[in-house]
Amino acid sequence: MDSTASTPTNQPTPAVPLTVTDQQNSALLTDTLSLLGTKSPGAEPALAEIDRWIEVLKATERAGLAKITQELQLVREQLTASDTQTHDLAETLASLGIETGKVAEETTNDYAAPLAQLGKLLVKLGSQLSK
Repeated sequence: MDSTASTPTNQPTPAVPLTVTDQQNSALLTDTLSLLGTKSPGAEPALAEIDRWIEVLKATERAGLAKITQELQLVREQLTASDTQTHDLAETLASLGIETGKVAEETTNDYAAPLAQLGKLLVKLGSQLSK
């Protein structure tokens, strides 16, 4: 290599906003409801589903979803931490369910019913964990 040659630099790849169609939103809701409907979803599928939701919510321009995104990130942290108390995870899931229910109430499209169902399932899961 020639010592007078310029050193190549790595240009950061610009972040491209994620575009999510209505069909993809419906599929994500269906997948999540199916996962929560299983007796004991594994950690890997649960974390993958959480990651999918975080990316979709970050790409959404709708106001009011920041709290849900934060709650999802907290659930992810709690699921991967070795010292998470079950009660703490239960509280986070219940809070996430309540926030999801609020969004469902404000939604005027076809997502209202599945979102409401998701909110109820999250609250129920949180309640079961707190016992």
